[in-house]
Amino acid sequence: MSISTPNAISTPNTSPTITTDALIIGFGKGGKTLAAKLSAAGRKVVVAEASADMYGGTCINIGCLPSKSLILSAEQARRDGANSTPETREAAFEAAIKEKRRVTSMLRDKNYHKLADQDNITVITGRAHFTGPHSVEIATAEGPVAVTASKIFINTGATPRIPDIPGIHTTPGVYTSTGLMDLDDMPQRLVIIGSGFIGLEFASMFADFGTAVTVLQHNAEFLPREDADVAAAIRAQLEAQGVKFLFNADTKAIAPAADGGVRLSVAVKGMTRGASQACDSTPAGTGNAHTDITGAADAADTATTTSPTSNPTDHATMSHVQTKPSDDGEPRFAEPAEARFCLTTDAVLVATGRTPNVEGLHLEAAGVELTERGAVKVDELLRTTAADIWALGDVNGGPQHTYISLDDYRVVWSQLNGSDHPYTVKDRKHVPSSTFLATPYSRVGLNEREAKAAGLDYVVKRLPVAAVPKAQVMRRPDGLMKAIVERNTGRILGAMLLSAESHEVINIVKLAMDLDAPASTLRDMVFTHPTIAEALNDLLA
Repeated sequence: MSISTPNAISTPNTSPTITTDALIIGFGKGGKTLAAKLSAAGRKVVVAEASADMYGGTCINIGCLPSKSLILSAEQARRDGANSTPETREAAFEAAIKEKRRVTSMLRDKNYHKLADQDNITVITGRAHFTGPHSVEIATAEGPVAVTASKIFINTGATPRIPDIPGIHTTPGVYTSTGLMDLDDMPQRLVIIGSGFIGLEFASMFADFGTAVTVLQHNAEFLPREDADVAAAIRAQLEAQGVKFLFNADTKAIAPAADGGVRLSVAVKGMTRGASQACDSTPAGTGNAHTDITGAADAADTATTTSPTSNPTDHATMSHVQTKPSDDGEPRFAEPAEARFCLTTDAVLVATGRTPNVEGLHLEAAGVELTERGAVKVDELLRTTAADIWALGDVNGGPQHTYISLDDYRVVWSQLNGSDHPYTVKDRKHVPSSTFLATPYSRVGLNEREAKAAGLDYVVKRLPVAAVPKAQVMRRPDGLMKAIVERNTGRILGAMLLSAESHEVINIVKLAMDLDAPASTLRDMVFTHPTIAEALNDLLA
């Protein structure tokens, strides 16, 4: 059976039943850490994981670590000039994918044995669903296994959110981040639907490999939750890498292209030419005037018509679907003005967010309720609406970070170890985040937009990264640093760092905020030299 422990059950024809102290559904960060802790305390634990390819959870298999492995390989390819010719690009990409697979395979194996080799832990490979308040059936390759547990922990993570676009599920060449990170051949052209931070990481990575990248943004504002100056700096950095943006763009349909690629029908609002016919009635390559995606991006920003270019293969190939003329010979367009285009590309990344992974769990059988957004409903102790059932990680609707899943483990364990004052979600302070672009962007706390909305009295501190000696030594002077400091108290309200090594420096700022240290503490701290961290001396001066 797919029961992987030293004392595995070997009776596939008798539908075995296991009674255990704890059942953990999902091999993610919070769940696997909890399993090891419970085992060390002498508890019997069953861990159910739907796929052997996911031992260890999302982060090490299809999330943080494989993507960062590829990002580092792409940066190396850019620095070495390996992205300059088709031959060197392909070789660099092939080597990067090989290294990514090595890393994930090694980590997956280590994570599996870390649990499965313990006498108190049984790892079962199969999909679990509730059959009652404390009973679960796990569908393995050899048949169902019934598990009854005193305590159950849901740790199933999240799954990509797929928009309802005709053809998105059936067209070859359309990928989520999981599939795009496991290609054997590098796409020469890539269209990304969605301009959130996941999409931008992939845009930066593939641009560094030498792929022509086009990002489709649903509305007109880039990174609307970030401060305008920070968003502008991030966009400028990506555009300097060659990434093109098309704003106010709605993907209406996706279909196979005649050249073996992917064809997208895209409506762009705010342009002076509209469309009277569908993209699939005038596919690319049938005589329409081709325009480079750059022209379309400019048009979307300025509400002017695109102009033809002689280089249609630069980024996604775009065919303008013309409108029918009106009686006076001018193009018709509906209100609001809208233009339709056919984009032809080699691959499409759907990066429109992630949603809690609850499908098939039959939570209603256990009395576990969901929120309006489809996450498992939990309280500040991560207890669900059913007794002795908890939810950890992305599935409970909290911030989607591996380190939050780990902190969720702390919340749960503080209850199980008999603490008089359990640690709760409300005790969690100042969650930092990092986006691994060519110049990483990291932030913690409030930005200027949020501080203003909250009516706080604050001072804005700014520092160009070009003023940091270590950044010059690294030949990475791009970016900016920004901090929000409460005027009367000197309390650090937040920081935004678009800089080399920002993903390390942001943790120093978080620590100061957690300890309620004033900005002057970092301003006067003695740092080693030369480092990016010492820039905090000048930023907070």
